[in-house]
Amino acid sequence: MGEDAVCGECARERPIWNQARAVLRYDKNSRRLLLGFKHGDHTHSAAAFGRWMHRAGSEVLAGADLLVPVPLHWTRLFQRRYNQAALLAHAVHAAGGPEVAADWLVRRRRTPAQGHLGPSARERNVRGAFAMRAQRNVTGKRVVIIDDVITTGATVEECARVLKRAGALSIGVLTLARALRTGA
Repeated sequence: MGEDAVCGECARERPIWNQARAVLRYDKNSRRLLLGFKHGDHTHSAAAFGRWMHRAGSEVLAGADLLVPVPLHWTRLFQRRYNQAALLAHAVHAAGGPEVAADWLVRRRRTPAQGHLGPSARERNVRGAFAMRAQRNVTGKRVVIIDDVITTGATVEECARVLKRAGALSIGVLTLARALRTGA
C-alpha cells in the first residue's frame, strides 16, 4: 500500500484527522484484554500497551508536539478511578512519545456508554460533548489523540473537530485497538 492509502470507511468520508493507527484489531481475541484494562482495573498493562502503541504509531507520532487523551466526564472518572486513555498517553510518552496534555480537552457533559449504539447514534451522542480547557493553546501544534478503542470514529472525530477549531495544525489518532466491520 502506498503512503496515501486509506481504509474503505475513510475513503467514503474523509475524517478530520490526518493519520490513524491502532495496535490491535478489536475482536473476540482482544476483547477480554481491552475490557480488563478499561473496566477491570488491569492498569498494570498500560506500560506494555504504551510501548506497543509507540512502536505501531511511529508514523503518527513523528513530529507530534502533544498527546491528547480522550477525556472522561468527571462522574465517569470518579466511578472508574482512572482514565484509560490518559494512562495510555502517559505510557506512550514514557516509551519516547511527545508530552501529554492530559487536561487540555474536557468532556462537558456525561454521554451514555456507546457500546450498543450504531454509527449515527454515536455521532449524535458525542456531538458538542468536548471543549478545550480555557488557557490551553494548540495553535500550530501537531496533536495526536489517544484512545483505547476506535469503533466508528465518532468520539475521536468530535475531539479532532474541537482541536482543529482551536488551531491545531494537524491531528493524528493512535489507539490500542480498532474495530473492523466484517462481511461488507
